[in-house]
Amino acid sequence: MNHAKIIAHLRVNGDVFRHLFQNVSDEQARWKPGKDRWSILEVINHLYDEEREDFRQRLRLVLNDPRDPWPPIDPEGWVIQRNYNEKDLKLSLNSFFEAREKSLRWLDGLDSPDWQATHQHPQMGPMSAELVLANWLAHDLFHIRQATDLHFAYLTKIVSPVSLEYSGWD
Repeated sequence: MNHAKIIAHLRVNGDVFRHLFQNVSDEQARWKPGKDRWSILEVINHLYDEEREDFRQRLRLVLNDPRDPWPPIDPEGWVIQRNYNEKDLKLSLNSFFEAREKSLRWLDGLDSPDWQATHQHPQMGPMSAELVLANWLAHDLFHIRQATDLHFAYLTKIVSPVSLEYSGWD
């Protein structure tokens, strides 16, 4: 696995998120395409909490002492408990981008990390540092896709009854 390439992709994804969210109005940020679907604002705040409380923190724990227990997380529950959809859009975006920059500075400062160091997760089994790193990138890509889907669903709503079939979106 090319760890440097994954870290470089995390860096680029910060810019991808910045562009995906730069022209979002408050209305669009809070809009949900369905009762059980997330809004863009919920995605942003989820990314912020995952950046700090999941990926960076857990990767640090695996690299420093794989035997240390991981603090519990509740990403799905936090959406409601932490009132993601009521938060300020600009503050939420700035918080995520600052957290990403902090993560990148930390990753850049690692000195010969043991990517094979492994934590024994109670449900997932053995999780190496490189597995956490790869899944951090996969998590970004999942939410880039989700944000794109939210943009398309919102466009569908605001241009209705105009059909978007010609676009080729499937």
